[in-house]
Amino acid sequence: MNKVSGSAAEAVADIPDGASLAVGGFGLSGVPQVLIDALYEQGATGLDVVSNNCGVDGRGLGILLAVRRIARVTGSYVGENKEFARQYLSGELEVELTPQGTLAERLRAGGAGIPAFYTPAGVGTQVAEGGLPWRYAPDGSVAVASPPKETRNFSGRPHLLEHGITTDFALVRAWRGDTHGNLVFRRAAANFNPLAAMAGHVTVAEVEELVEPGELAPDAIHLPGIYVQRIVELTPEQAADKHIEKRTVGI
Repeated sequence: MNKVSGSAAEAVADIPDGASLAVGGFGLSGVPQVLIDALYEQGATGLDVVSNNCGVDGRGLGILLAVRRIARVTGSYVGENKEFARQYLSGELEVELTPQGTLAERLRAGGAGIPAFYTPAGVGTQVAEGGLPWRYAPDGSVAVASPPKETRNFSGRPHLLEHGITTDFALVRAWRGDTHGNLVFRRAAANFNPLAAMAGHVTVAEVEELVEPGELAPDAIHLPGIYVQRIVELTPEQAADKHIEKRTVGI
């Protein structure tokens, strides 16, 4: 039951080229930066990433994007990353944009074994009708477009069929965790991390504080260890290395 890996490098060593990867975080909050850095050093490429956003230039998933290790992104937000926009608009990167709540539920549903669900989000838009550019051609035309979605009425209101997401691996960050993989997330880091962890067939969690089984109160656990296969304990320096996307200072 001890799921602790010797290092971040060891924990991501078997992620192959072309793997699908769910990654936690929202902006730069709760991003599993140590695991992303280890994957950068490991060298896997052609990755199919599912994450709310793709980091920023030089931070988070942005460091993998900068060296063109990511082939496809499923996400809900593309701002704050100029290289992301450049690759997408030039046809180097395939991007499936999805409403943020829909993305969250697709990850949760996949982790819960639910293959698909209906939601009103996106009705009456190109999300439903299809035609959203997933990949551009070098000349600026649309090379790959989103397909139309199945629609069904419930109580007189149209809903779209969305599919649950599962991935080969998931990388997440938690505040506390025990050696059995039970995790506790703190404040804004409890964003997409639990959902990404549920979606991965092999989930790797970096934790700021590692404790023994029984030290976490059962009612305090946000994600049970059944969803986690590998744990990486961060050093105090790694745990404290947290960046802010946009610092606002009042005068």
